[in-house]
Amino acid sequence: MWDTSNDYRLKVAEKSVELFINTMDRANLKGRWSKKLALEAARKMIPEIQALYYSYLSPVEIAQSTYLEALEARVQEVKEALGGESWNRQFLQMADPGEREKVENSLAKINFFLNTIYGLKQRILLGEINDPVMGVDIKKGEIVSVAKHPVAIKLLICNLNLGERAITVVTNDLSLKNGDEVAVALLPPENFSGITSEGMFLGAEKGVLTGVEGDVGGIPRGIPLEALNEVRNLVGAFLGRN
Repeated sequence: MWDTSNDYRLKVAEKSVELFINTMDRANLKGRWSKKLALEAARKMIPEIQALYYSYLSPVEIAQSTYLEALEARVQEVKEALGGESWNRQFLQMADPGEREKVENSLAKINFFLNTIYGLKQRILLGEINDPVMGVDIKKGEIVSVAKHPVAIKLLICNLNLGERAITVVTNDLSLKNGDEVAVALLPPENFSGITSEGMFLGAEKGVLTGVEGDVGGIPRGIPLEALNEVRNLVGAFLGRN
């Protein structure tokens, strides 16, 4: 019997909902959207996730359960309440210049929540694995552009292609370049001197791993176990936040 009460995938999913609710309570987002409906749908997700905690279903049974179907329906309700498929574009377009950094950070947190729930089924189907890294998506990406950080000279800003979408990752590995194939953990966003990073590149002693095998947007292959240690630490830190 699988101990769902200790499944990191469910723990991170619940925490991502809490992050979304807190972000919505504080964010100043201009546009045509319904804050009330978005928050109502998100709040209904908490008891549905908690029901899974005590279900003791196998991963396959969870993936096929009405609970997961309900979560996927709720997150779609949230997306519609935010404005539909182009929800983030309107917020960026209408953001005041002085508020743009805060808006970008809020949108990254919303994206983290949406993608955490959307990717939950795929992570669940990986099986009975009790490891914090299972709580977040780890994907292969291709760097499409790099730029020096405008303030922090020891940081690099990378725009990353993940197939269906693109993200920004801030790194201290200044050797990265366009075309590098990397593995990235899609962690809760962090702000680095004004730039929001939506993930962390996996690396070893020699820096970020490049030449990673697999399909862009899919699960990378051949990643050394030590490259996942920092992901475990950061997932644990996220779950420990108040």
